[in-house]
Amino acid sequence: MSGSSSGVHMRTDGRYYLAGCPPDDDPDIAYDDFAFDHDLWEDKVWPVIATRVPAFERVKVINAWVGHYAYNKLDQNAILGRHVKLRNFVFVNGFSGHGLQQAPAMGRGTAELITYGEYRALDLSPFDYDRIAENRTFLERAVI
Repeated sequence: MSGSSSGVHMRTDGRYYLAGCPPDDDPDIAYDDFAFDHDLWEDKVWPVIATRVPAFERVKVINAWVGHYAYNKLDQNAILGRHVKLRNFVFVNGFSGHGLQQAPAMGRGTAELITYGEYRALDLSPFDYDRIAENRTFLERAVI
């Protein structure tokens, strides 16, 4: 996977490890579909973690779970800022699993936008709602 991110992640989870990734093809599914995709593990996750940590070539799956992410389908990123037509409507949504990480910056930026009409501490304009209206992506590749 030279030069690009595989999307595979792993971390310790007590005395075990937790590993996973988003699927390459992510079609709409039923809200109650939590079926584990064994092919995704065999074809994508396991080869990457075994390459990163050679001892994982002998790893066995002990437990598995599947979760759903809610994100915008344009670019899987947060939506922030004023609506292009309803200027008194301010978006601060679309964080899915990144909410805890991004909330402090997004909260401060939104307060600055409302108070001063602009972002001051950080330039959060790449997240602006206008990209949605213009179908311009700011792709988030770390949806896990």
